Amino acid sequence: MEKWILYALLAMVFAGVTSAIAKLGLEGISAELGMTVRTCFVFVFVMLFGVATVHVAEFQSLTARNYLWLALSAATTAISWVFYYKAIKEGEVSTVALIDKGSFVIAVLMAWLILGEHITWRIVFGCSLIIAGLFVVSRR
Repeated sequence: MEKWILYALLAMVFAGVTSAIAKLGLEGISAELGMTVRTCFVFVFVMLFGVATVHVAEFQSLTARNYLWLALSAATTAISWVFYYKAIKEGEVSTVALIDKGSFVIAVLMAWLILGEHITWRIVFGCSLIIAGLFVVSRR
């Protein structure tokens, strides 16, 4: 198995666990406070990871373009987290998590539009299945 597939599978597992335990952490507090506290912990963990794995010399390779796109990515992540936490506070984690994974369809479209990635019939079929699953799970 290629490393990137293993990394993606691990990301999937931890993202799934994150949603359920975050809901437990929101008990008795607002979604906004919960997200804020969680983000502080994320910051500490990511900084420790960076200190342990990134060579100091690598920081010199950062460009204004890197900063711009990473800042925009951080902004979209923050906005996503705000609404995700509001959703899991009020809704079922299983349904919210599936709807959130609809972001795959958005990612495919953005990769095609911005990065010029090729969309195959396999990807179109997979996106269709995800969209169908969103309707099946989210309908009451």
